[in-house]
Amino acid sequence: MKKKTDDTVRKLEKKAKEVRQEKYLLKLYVTGMTPRSMKAVTNIKDICEEHLSGRYELEIVDIFQQPVLAKGEQIIAAPTLLKKLPLPLRRFIGDMSDTEKILIGLDLRPKKKC
Repeated sequence: MKKKTDDTVRKLEKKAKEVRQEKYLLKLYVTGMTPRSMKAVTNIKDICEEHLSGRYELEIVDIFQQPVLAKGEQIIAAPTLLKKLPLPLRRFIGDMSDTEKILIGLDLRPKKKC
């Protein structure tokens, strides 16, 4: 029984290490240099640097300059953050100021149980 428990613990530790090393691919869609857009950029960069340092790629897309990209991703509001990788795909809308919500959505924190 002890060996089986040890094997399970090793597998869980290995999986946790893999998750901590996963690369995140994020796209933030904004509308020009508006205060709300700039706040979203600052907030998401701060979150990424604090929690994903060295393992994320953030692309910022101005939908005024590249409307085709927004249409292709079906962006209907801005700012919108897309988490492309790791799967599953997730969308966040707003100025990214709710850090806890973003961390849960990026699977960096467990969802609180009621």
